[in-house]
Amino acid sequence: GARRTNKGLFLPQGSADYPSLEFEYGDADSHAAELSELYSYTEEPEFVTNRRCFEEDFQTQVQGKRWPDLDTAQQKAYVMRLLDGLEVVNRDKRLKVARAILYLAQGVFGECNNELDVLHWSRHNNFLLYQMGMFTAFLELLNMEIDNSQACSSALRKPAISLADSTELRVLLSVMYLMIESIRVELETDAPEWKTSREAFKTELSFPVHSEEPFALLLFTMVIKFCSGHAPHFPMKKVLLLLWKVLLFTLGGFEALQVMKMKKREDLGLPPLPEDSIQVMRSMRAASPPACSIELIEQQQQKRSHRSRRPLMKQDSLDIYNERDPFKNDEAGVDEEENDDVESGIEGELDLMERDAIIQALPAQRPPIERVCFPKGLPWAPKVRQKDIEHFLEASRHKFIGFTLGQDTETLIGLPRPIHESVKTLKQHKYVSISDIQIKNEEELEKCPMSLGEEEVQETACEILYRAMLYNLPQYMIALLKILLAAAPTSKAKTDSINILADVLPEEMPITVLQSMKLGIDVNRHKEIIVKSISALLLLLLKHFKLNHIYQFEYVSQHLVFANCIPLILKFFNQNIMSYITAKNSISVLDYPYCIVHELPELTAESLETGDNNQFCWRNLFSCINLLRILNKLTKWKHSRTMMLVVFKSAPILKRALKVKQAMMQLYVLKLLKIQTKYLGRQWRKSNMKTMSAIYQKVRHRMNDDWAYGNDIDARPWDFQAEECTLRANIEAFNNRRYDKPQDSEFVPVDNCLQSVLGQRLELPEDFHYSYELWLEREVFSQPIRWEELLHYQ
Repeated sequence: GARRTNKGLFLPQGSADYPSLEFEYGDADSHAAELSELYSYTEEPEFVTNRRCFEEDFQTQVQGKRWPDLDTAQQKAYVMRLLDGLEVVNRDKRLKVARAILYLAQGVFGECNNELDVLHWSRHNNFLLYQMGMFTAFLELLNMEIDNSQACSSALRKPAISLADSTELRVLLSVMYLMIESIRVELETDAPEWKTSREAFKTELSFPVHSEEPFALLLFTMVIKFCSGHAPHFPMKKVLLLLWKVLLFTLGGFEALQVMKMKKREDLGLPPLPEDSIQVMRSMRAASPPACSIELIEQQQQKRSHRSRRPLMKQDSLDIYNERDPFKNDEAGVDEEENDDVESGIEGELDLMERDAIIQALPAQRPPIERVCFPKGLPWAPKVRQKDIEHFLEASRHKFIGFTLGQDTETLIGLPRPIHESVKTLKQHKYVSISDIQIKNEEELEKCPMSLGEEEVQETACEILYRAMLYNLPQYMIALLKILLAAAPTSKAKTDSINILADVLPEEMPITVLQSMKLGIDVNRHKEIIVKSISALLLLLLKHFKLNHIYQFEYVSQHLVFANCIPLILKFFNQNIMSYITAKNSISVLDYPYCIVHELPELTAESLETGDNNQFCWRNLFSCINLLRILNKLTKWKHSRTMMLVVFKSAPILKRALKVKQAMMQLYVLKLLKIQTKYLGRQWRKSNMKTMSAIYQKVRHRMNDDWAYGNDIDARPWDFQAEECTLRANIEAFNNRRYDKPQDSEFVPVDNCLQSVLGQRLELPEDFHYSYELWLEREVFSQPIRWEELLHYQ
């Protein structure tokens, strides 16, 4: 049972043959990779078109010179001329000018000798274009194009939509994306004026001056319009990539978020974080994955054949922990996977006492067994919530005294000494989150709105975005999940699903096998990029809203859950995840900027099939980690949602995902398994001890969390609907209090004096005296007065 890998090596069949992946998680991939993913391979001929549009115009203005030869003043003068060209009425002329600008943003590749030159000039030109006001001009054009009802209606009438239907939009979005991506990335060599431009651009995108809404909202509106079927020609991949990069630029990436979190904790007077989670995850090593069901059956058969000549019944406990079998003949060798696991030190949970007892019980003539390596220390400091301390004391008081003291965590009278020690240890590891403080403040504001007065809300980029998104937020989440479903590799093509391939399919469909293969790769790559951008932007939104205010995060989370986000992500992972992560849906010679500065070799079916030599696909591994992180965010501390994981049978799906030997991905899978282990039954825990050990070693411990045994399940009846309804009521109260401020507040004092009320002058309509008698007759005299009704109000 050996199989051949891509590189011709023979490796044993099973899960241990997947190598550890040298993957470093970050906000985004390398700059060149992020730029190359903007273009589909079917758009390749347009590079030449852009260059021609630029050179035709440039030669009429600056004869005999190249763009790099011009000084800054001349370059600015030429960009001003292009800006004027965008004002023309003729649509085709305007498109030509926009293409010339796109060529500048792409790095005037006709004048460059290599990829570094292209990236250098692209960056230089994008800063120049921004400084000359090009972004604002393109924003106006984009608004015009979105409202172009003619393009929408012609796209709706067509039986098949292709690249040609979105030409103008693609040019505009490409220029905007290149500007944002080039300016967003910081380099140490950046000139001071570039740094100033970056901050100005970030402010312009976050805090809109002219319009009432931030730029991200316009892109969200495009997503809704596309999903509703009113604009099927919108190039969704470019819109989503741009939306993700706008959020990344304006709100900040993961490291910026960590800094903001530390500062906010400091401002609230909370102790610093026990560790830097980003650094801890970077230093983690991947564990060998647990065996899959087929391998377990094979192991069982091997064990049965050996068990007949074993003198010791205690062996079962060794089987559970998949230890090296001391009764195997030396020549039989050791199972490759088990050996791998012992070396990686994944199993450190077995109690030392029990292990020693097993070893002493072995016959004396046997050589000593190799000891399993124990971890030097756990990576995470344990955490305890205030609620955990309260529950512990409540249970202890109930047991030893017979009554409880509510939320009092100080009084320990009548409790035995060990309980005092336990409470002391719990308090040492107590962790108060920013969310806890926000929830407490919100309860106080709801309770005493008059005495506490108006809440001071900081006008951050995140706050402005939430306020702008608030009223259509459910539609935004549904639209994003619809597109994610359509782009998932496990989705079958249905007639009612949305067409996300409008901006990748050529006008003329392929006729040769080679063209079909190329288009197939292009379509798969296109879907992967869509999954990457949606997963990244949803995670960014969740993390930033959670830091800004917990109820903003809960509002987004709840709408994702209502839109079936949990089963959707589980469906995504219900595939051969190693195949997805090692997929080779890219043709490196056609990637920007390589394809525009090199002579392209002739593509053959064989070269397309072989693909590149990368060990894994960065974007797919990035997407998987993001989706797992989103799933963790949605289910953490939410019992009703954890039960959804159990009901949808997520455990085998998640366990298969552990085959990917990448520490960060494994950590988030193990977190999801940890929260549901107590509901999976003793038999599942018994047969998955390797996974349980990995959880123990890699996931943060919560003291008093009975995750490994699940003894208290029957004692805690749950009403799932009530949990979600309470949360919904809290979210609505928060949104109403902070964002629905009526003009005539209910807290305005009431005038109870009859004289002053009757003495007020009322503005009556001019014709009132004509119909006054009629009004008296109808509204006063003809209405019987029911005096007895007054008694009901006493």
